[in-house]
Amino acid sequence: MKIAVAGTGYVGLVAGVCFAEKGHNVICVDIDENKVKRMESGLSPIYEQDLESLMQKNYAEGRLHYTTDYESAYQAAEAIFIGVGTPEQQDGSADLGYIATVARQIAESVVHDCLVVVKSTVPVGTNDKVEQFIQDFLVNDVTVEVASNPEFLAQGTAVRDTLQAARIIIGTESKNAERILREIYEPFHLPIVSVSRKSAEMIKYASNDFLALKLSYMNDIANLCELVGADIQDVARGMSYDPRIGAKFLNAGIGYGGSCFPKDTKALNYLAEQVGYDLKTVKAAVDVNMSQKVKLFEKAKKRLITFHGLKVAVLGLTFKPGTDDFREAPSLDNIPLLLEKGADIYAYDPVGTDHFKTKFPHQITYVGEPEEALESANVCFIFTEWNEIKTITPDTYAKLMRTALVYDGRNIYDLNEMKEAGVEYYSIGRKAVDDPRQSASAACIFTKGVSRRELQQVR
Repeated sequence: MKIAVAGTGYVGLVAGVCFAEKGHNVICVDIDENKVKRMESGLSPIYEQDLESLMQKNYAEGRLHYTTDYESAYQAAEAIFIGVGTPEQQDGSADLGYIATVARQIAESVVHDCLVVVKSTVPVGTNDKVEQFIQDFLVNDVTVEVASNPEFLAQGTAVRDTLQAARIIIGTESKNAERILREIYEPFHLPIVSVSRKSAEMIKYASNDFLALKLSYMNDIANLCELVGADIQDVARGMSYDPRIGAKFLNAGIGYGGSCFPKDTKALNYLAEQVGYDLKTVKAAVDVNMSQKVKLFEKAKKRLITFHGLKVAVLGLTFKPGTDDFREAPSLDNIPLLLEKGADIYAYDPVGTDHFKTKFPHQITYVGEPEEALESANVCFIFTEWNEIKTITPDTYAKLMRTALVYDGRNIYDLNEMKEAGVEYYSIGRKAVDDPRQSASAACIFTKGVSRRELQQVR
């Protein structure tokens, strides 16, 4: 089938590439001419496993194309997928400006009957409005139907999540729209759940917010574990055997980030407020996540006399491994706090450094290897569980750091191994590992080279 995809971000580009991989003729539309040229040369604008190789393969085989000419793309398409962003506004609502722009372009371009499919995450009722909007601005005498087909990909595994999805949700108001979508997804050989457009829109929000709630619940339990002497990893392991709970999304840490969970929880809260309903559980998830992100900093602030003049190693900048996306990442909450306290930050991330520099171009020293960050560091914060970080041995911290003091927001290390290596180690929902060799005279260790008068000034 001839498919046009509006938008070449995580949603649009991944969908377009995967449609081409399954045999459809796809053209991806973007307003950025330089971005289109880069994609035509085989370069992906986003870091995503397997995406670039599939782009190159399907472009070479003639099934995948890129353009800035939306008019010709939409005129030729039998189905047009909208995969543009719906960023969060100040009040928590979703900004539908990009959706409206694309809908207007479609209305002014199409010359034959076609199906418009909204893949972007949008509030309940948006598909109805998009269909009416297109009808209002249609130039030619054609029939345009609108359907909902939300995505459920996770950054870092987006291609796999699309090609091997647990289910395909299609929201339609006609048998014809359902037939077209089933035809598009037939080569995927995946379960298809057909519902109304509003139900499909709600399924997306309900799914994401449930996962966010599950993460916040485990983080809340982790904080309680610390107070009563339980180990959150043992607790999670025991819970995971219950088929009603499952093993996924039970890892406690320093909060969720990215482009979906933070935005979608706030958007659903906003929707509930608009219809006069108090969505207490989702509100609680948001509140827990906000406080969880600075949990390590608060622990370190109590442990240390000052951050002033200390070399602080930061390992991991992105919100999760497998992506260069740092939107809503815990690093964004903690680094400003550390800088404000006078810390000298050396940061390592195997993929996200270039993007992160756009936010902090000069305030941080970026290094190419984790060992460079750890060399002579007074304290280390782990924000992302990259494999390049997980493979650092406990002995490495003990040997390289001036003071082997580690705050781990992803519970990477075994407590006994860190203790044996002589590392003072604080994680989430587990007991602290105190190194008696270091705890005896903390003031001397962490204020070395700082006079008493200077210390009083920075407190």
